This record gives sequence, structure tokens and C-alpha cells, in this order.
Amino acid sequence: MKERGLKHCSPWAWVPSLYFVEGLPYFIVNTISVVMFKDMGMDNGTLALITSLIGLPWMIKPLWSPFVDIFRSKRWWIVSMQLLMALTVALIGLSAGLSTFTLSLILFTIAAFASATHDIAADGFYMIALDPRRQSAFVGIRNTFYRIAMVFGQGVLVMLAGLLQRRSGSAVAAWRGTLLAAAAILAVLTLWHSLTLPRSEKKENSPSGAKGTLKEFAGAFVSFFTKKGVWMAVAFMLLYRLPEALSVKMLYPFFSDCAELGGLGFDKQAYGLVYGTAGVVALLAGGILGGWHISRKGLKACMMPMALSLALPCVVYLLMALFKPSSLLVVGAMIVLDQFGYGYGFTAYTVYMMRFAEGPLKTSHYAICTGFMALSMILPGAVAGYLQQALGYVGFFILVMICCLVTISVSLLARRRC
Repeated sequence: MKERGLKHCSPWAWVPSLYFVEGLPYFIVNTISVVMFKDMGMDNGTLALITSLIGLPWMIKPLWSPFVDIFRSKRWWIVSMQLLMALTVALIGLSAGLSTFTLSLILFTIAAFASATHDIAADGFYMIALDPRRQSAFVGIRNTFYRIAMVFGQGVLVMLAGLLQRRSGSAVAAWRGTLLAAAAILAVLTLWHSLTLPRSEKKENSPSGAKGTLKEFAGAFVSFFTKKGVWMAVAFMLLYRLPEALSVKMLYPFFSDCAELGGLGFDKQAYGLVYGTAGVVALLAGGILGGWHISRKGLKACMMPMALSLALPCVVYLLMALFKPSSLLVVGAMIVLDQFGYGYGFTAYTVYMMRFAEGPLKTSHYAICTGFMALSMILPGAVAGYLQQALGYVGFFILVMICCLVTISVSLLARRRC
């Protein structure tokens, strides 16, 4: 439903900051939660389970996306959710160190729902506030600032927590200071967007309009699951990233656990530097190369090289578990190799989803695809910690390498339909 009455405002005033805010809470919930709960003494099995489950809102957000269209304006949803995220992140910081994880878990879940709702509203507002020409012109800007949020959330905030812990000697104080700083940034950007986002008239939705929106929503699901080859596509979306989905929740525990437990014994600053900063840069570089390669050769020709690129570099974690390198430079180089390969290989996944979503309802169908994308990470991640506890790090990373065969198999099947 189209919003009217948008006042002129330069997209430079709000597009970069809007997509920074879209990214930052996602990485706070999905990365900071892992590092913080591990620092607070949570065992690996529980850690992987609960930090996977709090990512559920990004999987199911298509279920309530019609209500963001029906009720109030998207501008209202953006500002309201940003305010809620700022308050929730501040409360997570203040709750750090309590005798139970329950309150922090509830707050992380609220932040996840607010962030997923914000994603719906922000992407919709982008399409309403900008004409097609400017949408195309700013797509690179929005993606760049989302990636900057990725570096900030996975790298800068984790390194800040490490620095504060070194100075204070307390993990609780370190996370409290880090999350309050993140909340302050979100609060400032909420105020900025309340002033700079183009304003629209209050939306009035008639019952028939709401009913029509819900009918279209139901129709999108029905048409998605009647597409030719849908179950092959679903299998591909769920299994292509299995090695990464299984290992990602265990990376910080592997980095931080001592050698006696099979880990590398590095601190948060090292993790933030090699995984959250250098690793992210390598990931983005791999993605850029992957996009260029597909544009020249086509998805079918690139599918298997990209599947191998995504899967095989996971061997670096098995090598590190076996030989336990003490040099941060060596560890960093191995992480960069893995993340570059993953970024390159992930391109085939995103292009495949876009191709499968093509058709009259491509926006709704792509949203459903992203739901399966989120589920592909949640299910393996939920059991990863228990598998690691049962197998040890060496056995766990051997299992990850076995899962590479699944990636290759579903890629071979999906390639036939490219």
C-alpha cells in the first residue's frame, strides 16, 4: 500500500544511517550474545541453543509483515522500533552479571523482534520514499553501510569489550559499558531519524484494504509452494550452508577456550580483530568477486566452484584444532582464507534465491526464501554446542567437514535447474 505526502529530503540524510541501524542490532543479537554469554560462563551446548533460537524472529518476520503495511506508517514503525532497540540494548547491558541469564535472554529476544520488524519497515520505506532511479542509485550505499554495521558489531564492539575487560578486570563491567555505548549510538540515530526521515500522512486502512492485504499474503505462500521444483529449492536453501551453520556458533568458544579444553586460548580483542574485522573484509571481497564472476559466467557455470569455495575452506578450523597455532597472524590468515571463500561461495546462494523468487510475487517469494535462509542457520546452530561437547573440537570440526559433502550434493542437484 503506497504512502503519500512524502516531503522532500535528501536520501543522503537518512539512507546510510538507516541501514547502519538495520545492521547493528542484528549483529548485537547474533554475535554479541554468543561472546557475552560465553564470557559469563555458559556451557557450549546451552550457548549454541539459545543464541540460535533468539534469531527466530528473522526467520518468521514474513508472518507479520502485512501488519506493518496495514497499521500506522512505516516511518512510525522505524522510529518506534529504533527507540525500542535502544532501550532494550541498554537494559541488556544493565542486566549483565545478574545471577540468571533469563532476563538477558528475554531482552535479546525483544531486541530481535524489534530489529526484524524494523527490517520490514525500513525496506518498505526505502521503496516508498525513493523513486526507482534513486532506489537503484542508493542500493550500493545502503549495502555498504549495512556492512559497516557488520564490522562495527562483530569487530569494534567485541574489541571494545576486550579493552574494557583488560582495564577493569571484569567481564560484567566490560559488557555493561560496551552495550550502553551501543545503546547510546542507537538512541542518537533514533533522534536523527525522527528529524530527517521524510514524513508521510497518517495511513488510513479500511477493513476491506486490510482484508485484501491478508488475502494477497496468503496467496503468496500458496503460489510459492506450488512453484515447479519448490522442494528441491527448499532443500538447497536449508542445506547449502550446513558446514557454516554448524560451526558459526562454536567459533568464539573455540577461540576463547584454553588449550586443555581444545581451544586456542585467545581473548575477545583477538576474536574481534581477526573474525569481526579482517574476516568481514575478506567476506565482502569474496562477495564482490563472486558477483562479478556470476555476471560474466552465469550461475550454472559458477555453482560448483562456489559450493567448493564455501565448503572446503572450513578445513582451517580442523587444522587449528589439531595443531593449535599460537600466532595470531597465522590464525588470522586462516580465518581470512575461510571467510573469503565463504563470501565467494555465498553469492551463488543469494543469486539462486533471487532466480527462484522471479515471477509476479517476487518480493513476497524472496521474503519466504530469506525465512528458509534464517532457518538453515537456526536448526544446525541449535545442536552445534551439544555436538561439540560430545565430540570435542577435533571431532566436531571433522563432522563439519563431512557436512561439506551435503553442500556439494545439493549444489549438484540445484545446478540442473539453473
